Amino acid sequence: MGVPKEAFRPSPIFLGLVALFVTAGVMAWNGFGNVAFDVFLLVVTGWLISLCLHEYAHALVAFRSGDIDAAHRGYLTLNPLKYSHPLLSIVLPVIVVVLGGIGLPGGAVWVNHGALRSRLRSSLVSLAGPATNLVFAIVLALPFVFGVTGETHTEFWAGLALLGFLQLTAAVLNLIPVPGLDGGNIARPWLPYSWKRTWDVIAPFGFIMLFALLWNPTIGGAFFDVVFTLGDLIGMPSYLYGDGFALLRFWNYTTN
Repeated sequence: MGVPKEAFRPSPIFLGLVALFVTAGVMAWNGFGNVAFDVFLLVVTGWLISLCLHEYAHALVAFRSGDIDAAHRGYLTLNPLKYSHPLLSIVLPVIVVVLGGIGLPGGAVWVNHGALRSRLRSSLVSLAGPATNLVFAIVLALPFVFGVTGETHTEFWAGLALLGFLQLTAAVLNLIPVPGLDGGNIARPWLPYSWKRTWDVIAPFGFIMLFALLWNPTIGGAFFDVVFTLGDLIGMPSYLYGDGFALLRFWNYTTN
C-alpha cells in the first residue's frame, strides 16, 4: 500500500508553533510588553519545535530503513499529538525545562524494529533524535560564532543561547546508555540475546534511572561539564545561559 502525500505534510499544529516562535522572537527583539514573557514564549515554543524535530528524525530514518508504518502513524507530519506518549513527549519535558533548565528526553515514536533492514539502521534510528538536537544547537550558535556578543537585544540573544543550551543537554542526556532511552536503544541491537531480555525488563524504568544518575553530585557534575564543554566547542556563549534562564521564569524576573 502506497503512502499518501498528506503523510509528509507539516501539520497545522507544527506550523502554528513555528509562527508563534517567530512572533515571540520579534517581540523579544523589540522588547515588546513584558520582555521576560517574550523570552519564555520564545524558549518554550522553540523547545516544542525541537521535540517535534527530534521525533520526526527518529521516524524519518525508520521510514527510510523499512518501517513504512511510520508514515501511516502520522509521525512524519511533525504533529506532536501523533506521538505515542504526549505527556512524556511534550508536557513533562516543558515542565522540566521551565523549572529545572534541563532538556529532558521526551517519549518516543513507536518504531517497528523488526521491519528495519539491519542492526546498524536500528541504531541509526535511535541516534537520529539526539543528532537533531545537536544540529539545532549548532545552528543556534552560528550568530555567536560570527560575532554576536549579546550586548544589544540582550534578552533575545539570552533566550536563543538558553534554547541552544537546552538542545545540548537533550543531546547528551539522550546519548547516556540507559535502557529505554536513545543511548540505550543505540546499543541494544548489538547486545547478546540473553542481555536484551534483561535490558527490556529494565527499559520502562529508564527515566527513573536517569533522574537517579543525575541526582548523584559526581555524575550530575560530570554531565554539566560535558554540556558546557560542548557549548564552548560550538561557540555558544555560556555567560548568556543564566540570563536566559532568569528570563524564562518570568514570574520571578525583576529588572535591576
